[in-house]
Amino acid sequence: MSEQQVDNSKRRFLLIASSAVGAVATAGVAVPFVASFFPSERAKAAGAPVEVDISKLEPGQKITVEWRGKPVWVVNRTPEMLKDLSKNDPKLLDPKSDASDQPEYCHNATRSIKPEIWVATGVCTHLGCSPTFRPDLAPADLGPDWVGGFYCPCHGSKFDLAGRVFSGVPAPINLVIPPHKYLTDSTILVGEDK
Repeated sequence: MSEQQVDNSKRRFLLIASSAVGAVATAGVAVPFVASFFPSERAKAAGAPVEVDISKLEPGQKITVEWRGKPVWVVNRTPEMLKDLSKNDPKLLDPKSDASDQPEYCHNATRSIKPEIWVATGVCTHLGCSPTFRPDLAPADLGPDWVGGFYCPCHGSKFDLAGRVFSGVPAPINLVIPPHKYLTDSTILVGEDK
């Protein structure tokens, strides 16, 4: 018996077994690779809509929440604050907010769904600083005509209580109004409006 007889059943078993091990290894490498293309749970949470409870928001008060890594302000404007908005119109760069980023339902004089509740992204449109809330009337540092609003300490941009930018300051456009909607009279969902 000079020629060895080949056992085809063992050969077939080894071929199937090595193919199966190779397929498992390929899947083990491919699954994490493909999964890396999808956003992480942390990234999903950062972009998710945020519910804001405004039931304890007093007139004249501002609260700040975070949405997509940015501050979002919710301000409960008093009747006096709303009345003073029109006083600023001649001093504003874009009083009707024609060149600004806002949902269609906020394209009005108060830039809001409900006049007293105002929602905006708290980031200056000049270089991205966060302006300070200055509801005080005629402070020494902002002048006798100041009727309340937001002041950016980085480069001096000023915005009224509807987030509209004053003329002659570095900020080129009004503050951004994010998409939002009311879930109830006391709950706002920021980040979704449909």
